[in-house]
Amino acid sequence: MNGGRLVDLDRSRFPVDPWRLTEVVYDPEAMGVSETLFTVGNGFLGLRGNSAEGRVAHEHGTFLNGLHETWKIRHAEQAYGFAEVGQTIVNAPDAKVMRLYVDDQPLSLGDADLLEYSRTLDFQTGELHRDLVWLTPAGKRVRVVTTRMVSFAERHLALMTIEVELLDADAPVTISCQLINRQDGEDEYGTGKDREGMDPRRAERIADRVLLPGEFWQEDQRSVLSYRVANSGMRVAIAADHLIETDNDYLVERSIQPDLAKNVFNVQGRRGVPIKLTKLVAYHATRTTPTRELIDRCRRTLDRTLMEGVPAQYSQQREWLDAYWQRADIEVEGHPAVQQAIRWNLFQLAQASARADGLGIPAKGVSGSGYGGHYFWDTEIYVLPYLAYTNPLWARNVLRAREAMLPRARARARMLNEDGALFPWRTINGEEASAYYAAGTAQYHINADITFALAKFMHATADIAFLANGAVDIAVETARMWATLGFWRRNGDESFHIHGVTGPDEYTTVVNDNLYTNVMARFNLRYAVASVRLLRDQRPEAFDRMVARLNLREEELADWERAADAMAIPFSEGLGIHPQDAHFLEREVWDLKNTPDDSKPLLLHFHPLVIYRFQVLKQADVVLALFLQGDQFTREEKLADFDYYDPLTTGDSTLSNVVQSIVAAEIGYQDLALEYFLNSLYVDLADLHQNTRDGIHVASLGGVWSALVSGFGGMRDHDGRLTFDPRLPESWPQLRYRMIWHGTRFAVTLRAEGMWVSVIEGEDPVTFWVRGDQYTVAPGRDVLVPLRDQGPLLDGAPGDRQVHIRREDGSLMVPIVPTLTDAIPIIATLPPPDGESGGAGDPSGNGSRGATTGPKVRSDDEQDPDNAMGELDARVMDDANRLDDPDLRVRS
Repeated sequence: MNGGRLVDLDRSRFPVDPWRLTEVVYDPEAMGVSETLFTVGNGFLGLRGNSAEGRVAHEHGTFLNGLHETWKIRHAEQAYGFAEVGQTIVNAPDAKVMRLYVDDQPLSLGDADLLEYSRTLDFQTGELHRDLVWLTPAGKRVRVVTTRMVSFAERHLALMTIEVELLDADAPVTISCQLINRQDGEDEYGTGKDREGMDPRRAERIADRVLLPGEFWQEDQRSVLSYRVANSGMRVAIAADHLIETDNDYLVERSIQPDLAKNVFNVQGRRGVPIKLTKLVAYHATRTTPTRELIDRCRRTLDRTLMEGVPAQYSQQREWLDAYWQRADIEVEGHPAVQQAIRWNLFQLAQASARADGLGIPAKGVSGSGYGGHYFWDTEIYVLPYLAYTNPLWARNVLRAREAMLPRARARARMLNEDGALFPWRTINGEEASAYYAAGTAQYHINADITFALAKFMHATADIAFLANGAVDIAVETARMWATLGFWRRNGDESFHIHGVTGPDEYTTVVNDNLYTNVMARFNLRYAVASVRLLRDQRPEAFDRMVARLNLREEELADWERAADAMAIPFSEGLGIHPQDAHFLEREVWDLKNTPDDSKPLLLHFHPLVIYRFQVLKQADVVLALFLQGDQFTREEKLADFDYYDPLTTGDSTLSNVVQSIVAAEIGYQDLALEYFLNSLYVDLADLHQNTRDGIHVASLGGVWSALVSGFGGMRDHDGRLTFDPRLPESWPQLRYRMIWHGTRFAVTLRAEGMWVSVIEGEDPVTFWVRGDQYTVAPGRDVLVPLRDQGPLLDGAPGDRQVHIRREDGSLMVPIVPTLTDAIPIIATLPPPDGESGGAGDPSGNGSRGATTGPKVRSDDEQDPDNAMGELDARVMDDANRLDDPDLRVRS
């Protein structure tokens, strides 16, 4: 954690505004981050916040969800079943460029003398607005205003404007509007992405040509480019119209090549006479449709826009966002900076998911190329709850995308010797694209994650028609996979085990009985049984079709129930905790407290084999299970598990803090919960992980919603039963959020003394429970629930409650930092009882010294643990025996 330091933005650069993110100082050193923060998009089309001039940039990014290239994965050593074809998002042709010249001098922000500057992303209008005054080298002041908008109402449409006014004197003005195919986002000015260093979170770079030109032409104010993606075979077309408004005289020059279309407006600018140029752009892409048809679709999009008029597009955008905020807004009273950050997060969630329309949601949305544009489990666990409870249609579309992947998921399961279906760990087109199976394919839990998301959607909507029309296949086929992946052991009581898998924590791989995996698999099996029986009882015709379609046998349901009931759930009686996996506690303990900051994140500084040997977590694993399946654990178990794992969690993943915030709030670490929440809230805004330049962290955005509603709001819906147990932070006077339940939209207002629930839209009453008491809210009948407190309160944090921890075999866990040292320690056994040495000239009994990655200290089980450290290097032995030093204790 950050030691209690308040996380916030540089307010001299980003002033507080609850409905906008405004930048008042241009900082070229922060170019990559600001491009991401000022992205505009709608879930299908995303335009990074590059300057309109299209010159120097970190990444000239224009992204279409699902538009990708494929390439042969070259493994150092090939093995059966390894992913063979990689996928990476393609940087679509760039339409943002509107270059400005005054007296033939170009405006370039990095070099320009800016007298005034501001850039604003407006959450209510969906527009990116930039306003500056430029002092040209000739001493002329020029006001330049640009806007950019990607339409939510029109999925394929973007609008851009540039307005120029000469404030002092007449001058020739040139505006060069361009469509540029920047293959893989490269920059003709020689800047582009910083490709130095290794970072697995970045997208792959394809050396060969990606976009092969198709039809291209210009007609009047319209320019058209089209392409086929070289290996994936996808097609993309882009068309742009240009409208100029000015009382100045002007001429237009047009030119087109396969990778560049220009519409150049040469204006005889007069002082005080404005020049406004509007650019309307349409993008269409598909996997199979010929480019000629895509061009026709672009034509229709632009013709319809011209017929309706440009002002109508801005009105529709505002109406769309007004309705969105009615559904999704979350208000925190008395904290405008926090309010601003919350709304930025919620706005970005809309930009990542609103118009995905049957596609997945990439881990970076459409804001950057990080993670190759792939879909992960992030969507189902972190984003879909937000969608299901605020915008259920969007959630439905995401689940339809997973349903469409079932044929390939079935084939993948066969390849890995399993029944049913195995969804890909990372993908765009439905094929597995993870080249590193240990932290990829081995994460079988994605099957349960997707079924969990289906359950969330069903809890929120009760949309049994969706289940009956094919979504039930997800639950059935994933359950079948678990039934064959696991195996039975019988030694008195029978138990069902799952071996050779990786849980959410990617610093611990290919293990037996990962707790998260087993708990979620148990849920998956039970939910599949419940879903099938629900169809049998309420939709018998759909049930019959499903049985025939999947060749489902009744005895399968009994097998799933039996496996779920016998699922092995690791538990250490001695420590009173759930081990992360069957052998987790046998590993050495990584001393995170004393790990230098320049060695973090660990994945960029240590070989995976080093990390895998330790008790250290990239992200919450057991703690995530405590949240998602909270009804399966007692409060005492949650407290013990959180106390043990929280100090071992690095936070190297942005997926972690939100979950830790939720569980910390539930068990009573209220201050810690707020600290974790603020770190999640500002992950991108403050670039806390130093990779926001590659795109937003969509899962963390969704997790922020869950931290507010499920963490501080205390909402749970286990088995479809809506409950609340609030945990309002002491410093927050009020929290207000909105939800939908079975078609009824309602608002919850939480204050220290109580919670108020009122129906906003809908006719059906909603029944819910608050700390065990049942209530029903209906239209016109608000409910007030008095609260005695905001739950239990625990002082400090788990890292402060340090004690000596012993494994069940009696050995002591001593935290260490695995770094190379000058004084190389000896890993030794105790001397023989008679005091004789183990070898000539070697008083340690080891016989020789060897290089090691740090003082790995082990105690002998048969000796006094405070003294049984063996014959060590003097420095190491002294440190290991100084057990009163809090830096050396294992934090539980």
